[in-house]
Amino acid sequence: MKKDRGREYCLIVEGSYFSEAEAEHALRGPFVEDWVEETGRFRIHNLTEIEIVPGVVLGSLGVVMLDEGVFEIASTDPKLPLTDHKARGVAEALRRHDMFDVVEVELRESADEAEKA
Repeated sequence: MKKDRGREYCLIVEGSYFSEAEAEHALRGPFVEDWVEETGRFRIHNLTEIEIVPGVVLGSLGVVMLDEGVFEIASTDPKLPLTDHKARGVAEALRRHDMFDVVEVELRESADEAEKA
């Protein structure tokens, strides 16, 4: 387990979305709806309060389009990267809400590794 320390994971998802904005809206929509049902209101700063799984808040996830209909979802907070355990929890939450056709967890390449490839 210690060998995974420092490794960052991401989710590779597929869906019929034409832009990052659409995929991000699809990602956030069900969780925001749940928040509104629980609290009665939503403000943009609540994104940092909506916890998807322990240790992962909705506002810390970013979406990047990799190819047509294929997106990477990863942490935008360098201090709190997605671990394998957290990424699998987020993947399960996404599957429950059925917002993407395919949801897979993968080891995320760092910028240094991408340059070497």
